[in-house]
Formats: sequence, structure tokens, C-alpha cells
Amino acid sequence: MQLIELPRSHGLQAGGLSALAGVIGHVGNPHFGQQALADLNRWMPLAWWSVYTLYQDAPPSLHAHGSIQAFPDGTAASWRVYRDSLYRRDATFAVARDRVAPGTTAMVHWNASEIPIEHRSAIYSAHGLQERLSIVTPSERHGLLAINFYRHEHQPVFCADAIDAVADMAPPLLACVQRHVTLNASLPAQSDALEGLTARERDVCQRLLKGWTQDGIAADLGLTAPTVKTYRDRAFNKLGIRYRHELFARVAAAPQER
Repeated sequence: MQLIELPRSHGLQAGGLSALAGVIGHVGNPHFGQQALADLNRWMPLAWWSVYTLYQDAPPSLHAHGSIQAFPDGTAASWRVYRDSLYRRDATFAVARDRVAPGTTAMVHWNASEIPIEHRSAIYSAHGLQERLSIVTPSERHGLLAINFYRHEHQPVFCADAIDAVADMAPPLLACVQRHVTLNASLPAQSDALEGLTARERDVCQRLLKGWTQDGIAADLGLTAPTVKTYRDRAFNKLGIRYRHELFARVAAAPQER
């Protein structure tokens, strides 16, 4: 494990600037996680990424996640495992909590082999991930905001040059993520309530919450009504509910802000 203090930036190269411009364009978008990762991959190969805030007195809050098509998308399943209970025993951010002062940013680098076996088996070994490089900064409510980059075992490891490139990207990328989190905090509390759903399942549920019929959703999304029903059923199964009124209740019960 490495805790890496951010050096003075050397400035982004052209590829980094292009990727950052793409990320900026997606801020506030419901599909920010997937779209931003696609742009970041034009700059540097990444398998997954996730953005979440860890708290000392509450479960973590997921803000964005995504994966590239070359590898199976296990981000939602991994998040459910992590948030259900694993976060309580996760010590991989302990050094950052202790040593990163408010208003500052650092990076934490872990090889999968260094991570405790329960955590490693449930997420890293299960999905072929070999390492995680995280950009971290303290946030409100004594929280820690983490932007996590994951590499698959079929990708190259994070070499020194790659880590330096992420360090240069960290300040502007962090600003984008923080803005995205702020924008979404002003929306109805759907992020926590619908976490773990795919983008299309979320699209369907968001329209159900607005009172749309299945035919209306199908027309809006360019799908057939049976396909909409399939997405709805999958989403309800993941959320552990059976009826639309339970979806409303779940969103109403979600915390309005973190």
C-alpha cells in the first residue's frame, strides 16, 4: 500500500486535457459514471471506476460507477456487497483518514494481494481486478470522498508514470466529481434508493416515479413495452420490492443529502 501526497502538477498532456473536457461535459448527467469512464479511457486504460463517500457514522454513499465493455460489469454487484457490510471492516482507507488534512488531496494505491482476504475475495478475486488507485480528500460530516480507478489482471499495472499522470489529473477531476455530487444532491433522493441498478433499469424506475405508463416509457426510451417490463422486473428484484408503491416508499425513505 502507498499513500501518495500530490506533488505540484506538471500540467496535463493533450490526451488528459481531451479526456477532462469530455468528463466536464457529462457533469450532472444521470449516466455520468459510464460516460466519464469512457472518456477517461481515451487517456488511460481503466477497467472500472467508482466514486463514493465513506462516513464514520453511516453507510457509504455511491455517487458514480462504471466499467468498460472489454470486461464484465461487476461494479453494481460489488457495491452491494461492499455497502451491505464489508465497508465496516474496510481498513484500506484508514491511513488516508488519519493523515490527509481537510482541504488537501492524496492518492492511495493498493495491489489486490495486499488487501485483506475477505475484501479481496468478494471483489478483487471475484472480478479479476489486480489493483486500485484512489484519489481521496476529506468531505463534509467527517467523510472521505474517494475516486477509485481499478485495473483488471489483463491490463498493465499502474507504473510510476501512470501514477504521476493520475496525480496531475486529480485536482481538475476532483472538481468535476464534487460538482457532480453537488448537482445531484439538489435532486430528489433517488441516488441511494436506486443504487446498484443499471443505467437502463434506473431510466425505467425514474419514469415510473413520475407516473409514466409502460407504453409511455417504451416510447420515450425507444423500447418495446415488454422490454420495459423486463427492466422493471429486474430492477424491482434487485431492490427487493414487488409493486410501484413500494418504489415510491423506498425513494421517500432515502436520505435527502449526505
